[in-house]
Amino acid sequence: MAMATPGVSGSKTGTTKLLDLAGVAKATAALPAEALIAGASDVLKAIADPTRMRILSALRAAGELCVGDLAAVVEMSESAVSHQLRFLREVNLVSSHKESRQVFYRVADDHVATILKYALEHAGE
Repeated sequence: MAMATPGVSGSKTGTTKLLDLAGVAKATAALPAEALIAGASDVLKAIADPTRMRILSALRAAGELCVGDLAAVVEMSESAVSHQLRFLREVNLVSSHKESRQVFYRVADDHVATILKYALEHAGE
C-alpha cells in the first residue's frame, strides 16, 4: 500500500492516522488472497450451523456412520440428515464411501476434526 504521508493512510472509509506503521505493513503483507478468505469463510459458515456441528461431532467421535445410524445419534430424520450431509460433502467437510447399498460418511480430514475440536473447546471456556 503506497502512503503519500507517513503515518496517514487512505481507505474506503476515509483517511486514517496510523499508530504502528510497521505493524500495519506486516499485517497488510500477511493478508491471504480474497479467494482464500472467501473459501475459509464458507467453511466456517458451513460448520456454524448447529445441526451440521452435531453431525460433524458425531462423525468425529464415531469415525464413520451410515445415514440411518447418524440420524439416530442426532435424533433427526434420515432425509434431514441426508440433506445436511449433501451440503457438507459439497464443501468438502465430509467424505463418503459405499459398501454394497450402504453409504458411510466420515469427517473429510484432520483439519476438519481439529477445527471442530478447537471450536468446541473455545465455546466451553
